Amino acid sequence: MEDDTIKLLRECNAGIKMGVSTLDDVMEHVQEDSLRRLLAKSKETHTRLGNTTHEYLKEYHDEGKEPAMMAKVMSKMKTNMKLDDEGPDSTIAELVTDGCNMGIKSLYRYMNQYPVAEDKVRKLAREVADAEETLVKDLRAYL
Repeated sequence: MEDDTIKLLRECNAGIKMGVSTLDDVMEHVQEDSLRRLLAKSKETHTRLGNTTHEYLKEYHDEGKEPAMMAKVMSKMKTNMKLDDEGPDSTIAELVTDGCNMGIKSLYRYMNQYPVAEDKVRKLAREVADAEETLVKDLRAYL
């Protein structure tokens, strides 16, 4: 049980870091104030969930996990290339939506892969997925 719990926490931790990093990367390019506020609110939510993840990891004496370096580099490259070519706000909405969808899929895969993780950690993973799903829904207006 503890092994599944730690593994699920690590994946949540890496995913949240990736999400916050992406939000930081795109924020400076946002033109519309309402989109900027939406992304800032999402970053606050992800930061809060990330802090909870860190608290749980400390309980298990674990450092967590960084997002895969290649995934971070590819994400940054894709963001920079797309923002150079297209209108920034709709492109940002598209990029963040794509990232959220990948995150949601990964979270559910990990929840299935680590079925005996502690309930509080599974609840946290669902909260992260819910935050991603809410953001995707809210971004539809900017696509």
